[in-house]
Amino acid sequence: MRVLVADDERLLADTVAEGLRRFSMAVDVCYDGDGALERIGVNRYDVAVLDRDMPGATGDEVCRSLARSDAGTRVLLLTAAAGIRDRVAGLGLGADDYLTKPFAFAELVARVQALGRRSAPAVPPVLERHGVVLDVARHTVTRDGRPLGLSPKEFAVLHVLMRAGGGVVSAEDLLEQAWDEFADPFTNAVRVTVMTLRKKLGQPSVIHTVPRAGYRIGEPA
Repeated sequence: MRVLVADDERLLADTVAEGLRRFSMAVDVCYDGDGALERIGVNRYDVAVLDRDMPGATGDEVCRSLARSDAGTRVLLLTAAAGIRDRVAGLGLGADDYLTKPFAFAELVARVQALGRRSAPAVPPVLERHGVVLDVARHTVTRDGRPLGLSPKEFAVLHVLMRAGGGVVSAEDLLEQAWDEFADPFTNAVRVTVMTLRKKLGQPSVIHTVPRAGYRIGEPA
């Protein structure tokens, strides 16, 4: 899942981003609304977490821009204003959810995960392919009932492949969806991560390389 976090409280934004990365999300961070508009113009995000009061373009303006687009990005607004009128106004901008500060981080994660499942196309909370079961909410993976200890990046790559439902996912798409904006497009990170993921999933292999195209989840080889 690709997430944008935009908040002018730098410590809060960085802390939220680091926490979401522990749940295998690829997170880009910016500290003002202009930076958020720039990033949504370049990248496609599943979820945007926006502070309403930011310098430059406000979170409200960023939310309106996303609502007018066809990107399918779900928006979670963060604000210190907890009144009913404030919440109603925020949702009226096109936001999908609203969370007031201060908040419990566990609740933020749950809300982001829920919004991610509602991104286009909708994704169920538990994915199962060929004996592999990935539970997004619990952040667990099993194969034939055997728990697997995956790194956050391995989990993210597996999630993207399983979301594709057997379709081929290119290395470029994996890099875009499972890594953040600082990923080097010429790195071999995707190949190395797929290799270690295959080892942890065990035999027979369910991740197949499609020459000159990418990778897919399929029947065991």
